[in-house]
Amino acid sequence: MKKNLGTVVAGANAALTGKPVSASRSEMAEVVLPAETNLLGKLLGGHVMHLVDVVAAMAASRHSNSYVVTASVDYIDFRNPVNLGEIVILMSQVNRVFNTSMEVGVKVYSENALTGERKHTTTAYVTFVALDEFLKTPKTVPPLLVKTAEEKRRWREAGARRKYRLAMRFKKRKQEE
Repeated sequence: MKKNLGTVVAGANAALTGKPVSASRSEMAEVVLPAETNLLGKLLGGHVMHLVDVVAAMAASRHSNSYVVTASVDYIDFRNPVNLGEIVILMSQVNRVFNTSMEVGVKVYSENALTGERKHTTTAYVTFVALDEFLKTPKTVPPLLVKTAEEKRRWREAGARRKYRLAMRFKKRKQEE
């Protein structure tokens, strides 16, 4: 890996033109309706996971300009519930690009439509693989241009999560043999 002027260039994707984190940023929002809640009037966790996958795929697709598939969900943390009638807001961005894959970070907020109060409800990290439009095989992803201290922190932390994820995958395969 070579860092140069806030740019991250990695192996095979070095020939591709890099894209800034801002190019991948995606946001979506919806009102929480009764059909999406449990008996306590709270947004179902499974529905939150679905929305996380959708908004994360939007960011990955924007960065790679390709179809993407979910490869793994490393982490999802439910901090606060989202109530019936509130607005659920999801924000995502690519944190790091590897070769054919990329990690996307997602933050979820609830917003009380009457008071405007916002609460951070969920954090998730999702890895996607970019697919060639015709062959549907993995394709190289453009490098990610990281500039701000926050973007660089996210980039470093994504690398640590990937290292852990791959170690666990190797460990699981060893146990299955």
